[in-house]
Amino acid sequence: MTPAGRAFWVRQLHLWHWVSAAISLVGMLAFAVTGITLNHAADIPTKPKVMTLEGVIPQALRDELAVSAGDAKRPLPADLQRWLLDELSLRVGERAAEWSDDEIYLALPRPGGDAWLSVNLASGEAMYEETSRGWVSYFNDLHKGRSTGVAWAWYIDIFAVACVVFSITGLVLLQLHASRRPSTWPMVGLGFLGPLLLIILFVH
Repeated sequence: MTPAGRAFWVRQLHLWHWVSAAISLVGMLAFAVTGITLNHAADIPTKPKVMTLEGVIPQALRDELAVSAGDAKRPLPADLQRWLLDELSLRVGERAAEWSDDEIYLALPRPGGDAWLSVNLASGEAMYEETSRGWVSYFNDLHKGRSTGVAWAWYIDIFAVACVVFSITGLVLLQLHASRRPSTWPMVGLGFLGPLLLIILFVH
C-alpha cells in the first residue's frame, strides 16, 4: 500500500472509530453500570410498591362487552378504553387482552415492574394493579430489553452495531500502531484469554 493510500485508510478508520464511539458512549456507560447492578441484583435491596385501582363498569358497557366475549385474544374496545381513561386515568393502548366468557385479562408488563387489568364481565368490576420495583430494576430491565417495546429494541440493535464498528476499527488501529507499541498484542491476548480461562475453570 502506498503512503497516500495508508494515510487515507488511517483517516477513515479514525473517523469511523470516533463516530461509533460518540454514538455508543452513553449506551456503553449505561450498559456497563447496569451490568454491575445486574451482577449484584441480590445484594441491592428493593421494596416493591403496589398500587391498586378499582371501578365498576356501567351496565350498558357491560352488556356491550358480554356480546363480544369468548375465547380470544384482541385489544380492548374503544368504549372500554375511554371509560378506563376517564374513570381510572389508565391508557392501555392496543395491547391484546385475553377474553373469556366471564373475564377480560390484560397483562401490562413494563421495565422495572409489572401491571395487569382484570374486568369481571358478570359484576362489571374492573381492577388494575401496578407493581414498581424501583429505578435500579427499571434500568436493569432496559439493559435486558424486558418489556421495552419496539423502539428500544431498535436502539439496542443500533447501539450494538456501533459497538461492533468501534471494536473492529479499534482492532485495526491497534494493528497499524503495534510496531511502535510492543505491549499491544500481549494486552489483546490477555483480554481474550482472561474471560476464556474464567469460563473454562469457574463457570459451570
